[in-house]
Amino acid sequence: MSTRQDPVITQRLFAAVLPPAGAVAELRAAVAPLHALPGARSLRWSGAEGWHFTLAFLGEVDEVLLPELYGRLERAARRTEPFPLRVHGGGRFDGRVLWAGAAGGLDVLRLLAERTHAAARRAGVPMEEHRRYTPHLTLARSRTEVDLHPFTEVLEGFEGAGWEADALSLVRSHLPVSGVAGEQPRYEVVRAWPLGR
Repeated sequence: MSTRQDPVITQRLFAAVLPPAGAVAELRAAVAPLHALPGARSLRWSGAEGWHFTLAFLGEVDEVLLPELYGRLERAARRTEPFPLRVHGGGRFDGRVLWAGAAGGLDVLRLLAERTHAAARRAGVPMEEHRRYTPHLTLARSRTEVDLHPFTEVLEGFEGAGWEADALSLVRSHLPVSGVAGEQPRYEVVRAWPLGR
């Protein structure tokens, strides 16, 4: 009699609000001058095609949980009305992460983040303790502590055009496997649910 178990198949997932193409183009133009600043080469810059406002990071999710997760995320989206959003200013987490911020319906964005986190937990996804949500879109990371003040100063006055955030997206992250320096993770939208319906 065999005691071998089938391997657990997982997907690395996060839930997010994705900015529209116009907002990405505006931010790309604002970020371009940052690449010429001293220290820019030591940063790992995220590709514009992967920019997003993370609501909840789910990590490696067992595929058997996906049907329940889809249903709960759909309910979270349906219970949340669309809201205005725009990319606004910038900031940093310590000296390791440079980000662009958000403005607009931040109370609704935070509520959606809380609902998303709760939906994943109730679906059986082991979630870290939910901390106060800071809406941000990651632009660059550093392995070591660096002075990001010159970068945040340039972003400080950035005001992107507004749009209506009207969907909750579940995104799969494919981590780099080639070993090529600078290779970016690849993101794939698994499902998206309209807000408020």
